[in-house]
Amino acid sequence: MEDTAGSNPQSLGFTEKLKSWLSWSWTYVCFIWFGMVLIMIYVLWSPLKLQESLTSASVFLNTLTPKFYVALTGTSSLISGLILIFEWWYFRKYGTSFIEQVSVSHLRPLLGGVESSSSTGLFASVNGEAEPRPSVSECKVWRNPLNLFRGAEYNRYTWVTGKEPLTYYDMNLSAQDHQTFFTGDTPQIRPEDAVMQKAWRERNPQARIRAAYQAIEMNQECAAAYVLLAEEEATTITEAERLFKKALSIAGKDINLLVYIKRRLAMCARKLGRIKEAVKMMRDLMKEFPLLGMLNIHENLLEALLELQAYADVQAVLAKYDDISLPKSATICYTSALLKARAVSDKFSPEAASRRGLSTAEMNAVEAIHRAVEFNPHVPKYLLEMKSLILPPEHILKRGDSEAVAYAFFHLQHWKRAEGALNLLHCTWEGTFRIIPYPLEKGHLFYPYPGCTETADRELLPSFHEVSVYPKKELPFFILFTAGLCSFTAMLAMLTHQFPELMGVFAKAFFSTLFAPLGFFADKMESFMPSSFWHQLTRI
Repeated sequence: MEDTAGSNPQSLGFTEKLKSWLSWSWTYVCFIWFGMVLIMIYVLWSPLKLQESLTSASVFLNTLTPKFYVALTGTSSLISGLILIFEWWYFRKYGTSFIEQVSVSHLRPLLGGVESSSSTGLFASVNGEAEPRPSVSECKVWRNPLNLFRGAEYNRYTWVTGKEPLTYYDMNLSAQDHQTFFTGDTPQIRPEDAVMQKAWRERNPQARIRAAYQAIEMNQECAAAYVLLAEEEATTITEAERLFKKALSIAGKDINLLVYIKRRLAMCARKLGRIKEAVKMMRDLMKEFPLLGMLNIHENLLEALLELQAYADVQAVLAKYDDISLPKSATICYTSALLKARAVSDKFSPEAASRRGLSTAEMNAVEAIHRAVEFNPHVPKYLLEMKSLILPPEHILKRGDSEAVAYAFFHLQHWKRAEGALNLLHCTWEGTFRIIPYPLEKGHLFYPYPGCTETADRELLPSFHEVSVYPKKELPFFILFTAGLCSFTAMLAMLTHQFPELMGVFAKAFFSTLFAPLGFFADKMESFMPSSFWHQLTRI
């Protein structure tokens, strides 16, 4: 046993050395193979009558008219142009090159690379071992704390524009949330609960509403059914509030239902203009259920307090939740920046600041803006109205475009209300990118920007929205190559059509120059080797 165990490391070491030697020698083997091919061509030059074949080929090419070359270059330009258009469309839609993706997934295994698998995916290293994946929190999708009502708000948008503001992926996540939240902890499944479980999974809104009414027929005190009707059937906030109050009266002691309904009632009060009532309801909810911080009710409270312009209360909430040990969000970071910017923005002038320098308060405001932009770099373009807003999704990805849309949709009005705040943001936000290390191996104030945001945002945001991508991806090599090839061949076609004789002279000069090294090599080989040696090789 000891001998066997001792021999294994030696055999493994020999195998590793053999692999490393083979990989090291592979480059030189390619050069040797190329040299042997050249020698073989030279040896077989006379037996295969290659000289005569080249002469006949050159005669044939000389007989071709310029129209042939125009057609040839024009066709190649057309084909490369079509490839360019497809590559560009694929890059805009999926963020990668189609040719590069096919090459990596199909050609790399044939060339000895690592074949990507579902277990390792993009996090596979060169030697096939899985590298540490990003933590789950980096790519975790969160429920939007301020998500709109489907019947009273999302459906209105669909009626007016004919566009669906929610993706199937987003709605499917909501269905899973509702199933877990309302029927996941029930010790015994009642008939109406089984109907509601099916109702949340229904893809058709009308089927969900019919299932809710069916559950109410089974049990008039099915609170989850009234919640569904308030979310999906109610066409106004007032009607939704009435249905939520009905659900609250029959919710009993189900904590999940109570928290959800009270929160939505507070949001109804906020939308109907009863802001102080909404603030009170949110504060009471946070006191009654202090352990449910993961629901981010404080973000609803911050937005309502900003609407009241109760900036001292906003600062008090931030002092509790803008803590280094707690997870951050765009609402936390940008609200903190707004408060500091508001203190100096009304008197801020870029020209004056460049002459005298920034004061302490202005420096604090600029640093707060840089901190917020580093956390989510997509938000400023929406706040500065450099990019159009859409309805926010029901789920967001922190630090992603979906979170930026959700934040700007509700908070743009608060930035506009603070005089000069948007001007200060406009003057300073791009300076953040000079602070963040490139190529983002490490962050400055936060962890490195995760690479999974673009994929998740494309799933969460509707297809008619142009997803904001950070950091900006450089154009793939194959797009640049096909663009150059298309332009070059189109230019050749045009020149050949306009100046056929001149282009013929140019083509002959080009090919004679191209094959000059091969002729020089052949002459040197003839002078170096005796003629009898080549005669014997020819006979063999």
